[in-house]
Amino acid sequence: MRLLGRILKTTSALWPYYLGIIVVSIVIAALSLLSPFILREATDSIVSAVTGSNTVDAVTRTIIFLALALFVASFLNTVMTNIGGYIGDVMASRMRQILATRYYAKLLALPQKYFDNQVTGTIIARLDRSINGITQFMQSFSNNFFPMLITMVAVLIISAIFYWPLAILLAMLFPIYMWLTALTSKRWQKYEGEKNHEIDVANGRFAEVVGQVKVVKSFVAETRELADFGGRYGKTVAITRPQSGWWHRMDTLRGAALNIIFLAIHLLIFYRTLHGHFTIGDMVMLIQLVTMAQQPVYMMSYIVDSAQRAIAGSRDYFEVMAQQVEPTANKELVDATLASDTPRISVGTPAALPAGEPAMEFKNVTFAYEEGKPVISDVSITARHGERIALVGESGGGKSTLVNLLLGLYKPNSGSLAVCGVDVKDLTSEELRASVGVVFQDASLFSGSIAENIAYGRPGATREEIIEVAKKANAHEFISAFPEGYETVVGERGLKLSGGQKQRVSVARAMLKDAPLLVLDEATSALDTKSEQAVQAGLEQLMENRTTLMIAHRLSTIAGVDTIVTIQNGRVEEVGSPTELAVSGGIYSELLRLTNSTAEADRERLRAFGFTGDAPAEEED
Repeated sequence: MRLLGRILKTTSALWPYYLGIIVVSIVIAALSLLSPFILREATDSIVSAVTGSNTVDAVTRTIIFLALALFVASFLNTVMTNIGGYIGDVMASRMRQILATRYYAKLLALPQKYFDNQVTGTIIARLDRSINGITQFMQSFSNNFFPMLITMVAVLIISAIFYWPLAILLAMLFPIYMWLTALTSKRWQKYEGEKNHEIDVANGRFAEVVGQVKVVKSFVAETRELADFGGRYGKTVAITRPQSGWWHRMDTLRGAALNIIFLAIHLLIFYRTLHGHFTIGDMVMLIQLVTMAQQPVYMMSYIVDSAQRAIAGSRDYFEVMAQQVEPTANKELVDATLASDTPRISVGTPAALPAGEPAMEFKNVTFAYEEGKPVISDVSITARHGERIALVGESGGGKSTLVNLLLGLYKPNSGSLAVCGVDVKDLTSEELRASVGVVFQDASLFSGSIAENIAYGRPGATREEIIEVAKKANAHEFISAFPEGYETVVGERGLKLSGGQKQRVSVARAMLKDAPLLVLDEATSALDTKSEQAVQAGLEQLMENRTTLMIAHRLSTIAGVDTIVTIQNGRVEEVGSPTELAVSGGIYSELLRLTNSTAEADRERLRAFGFTGDAPAEEED
């Protein structure tokens, strides 16, 4: 009942549906109760004709009327049951919409750190299992069990009017059943939790494998992945055996207890009828009422089973809903995680911050993904408006972490970070990220058209604006070569495009966003020489009057920056212009030496810095 109360509170906006279900259930119960009374009158009338206390003609008219009344009651019961079923179905669908939307909003509002410890497929599996379990239980409860429950209450009242010991026996059914169910529940839910874990891991891996099926096939890992997947589900079968055995043993015990009570009830009715306390019609009516009381009791096994699954699944759902959102998360998004109805979300493009000074400033910033293991320590970097900053250092030295902090994906453990002259602590995540355009090393596209991907940061962009940035990114030519042009569907993660094509679309996307601060995380690493030159020309236009922070994979791409910041073991080693650092004897000057060397050891050392040299291989689109 606590689960039921929590769900109803979470979806309180559905109260018209709940009210409708209650009203319809009461009407169904009333119509159901008419049948035993009609049968009682018909039975007594026929008995009176058989015993000669009434004429056959008179009884004939009576039973015709009663048969018609029984038909009307049954027909109306059918109509109301279907109306109730319709309301319950729509309610369940709306409930699924609300719970799923809240779950999605919660995930979008959670900090990046939460996703670092999760498997994407598991998150998706939890959504499907948890919410479906809850809504299926509520649908079954509202469509079937709740009307029967009201009928049961009415049966108890009617039974008490006829003979109070009979009502007591009927009333004993529920507490005995619930007590035995409570004995069953704890162990059953432990088993169910173990099964859910195996299913979540299996489905999470399934999603990963499908998303990276090229890698799986290239490493001939299909059978290994299949064996692991089947093994996980095999464990659920092994867990199901003791779980189901325990459940059905206890269900047999519950059934036996109920059968004993019904035995006592039937003996009592038969005995009272035999000794003249009840008429034959009364006996028929009471047996009908008892039979009606049996339905919700015996159906309890199914309802409790559904409830147990819903409870086990809802724990995962409410566990996610209890997570702390990003402190600077968009208020509209946070409100959506608390809404009792489907929220109305504005879909306008958020405005970037006006240019301010300093355009970007890391001041004594320290950050660790895991406590006690800092990735960057006491980092200070300042950029003025329009300045271009290049980060240079070994792979794993903290360059990408600085980008993550700049995007607000994580918060500094100490120190301060400012963008456009405003401390990020005073900005929402939306305000911060709207002010930063980014091109990642791994171009990430969404299923949909090329135009939709380019306009992802500005969904209201015109086709002319989309084409303009595509030309600057050297993407227009290959896009136009497709039969569908800009409406070409790229597939999941852009799988229908080559690496270079995806990267050029990603560059065009950043251009169109037109943010005052630009981050290039090895933005041209996947491009061939010709395309890189064309895109670099477009980037030069984009960087005009904008502050740019870049992580480069070739020295040629950072030769024209204003400032180079070298990072060593998470700390700033040097800050200066390319000319100054070329003769400083530090990391940058070493990179220049390594680039001009042909020794294999030097080339290997160069690769440790994430540099590939200045002669990228040609790529075929």
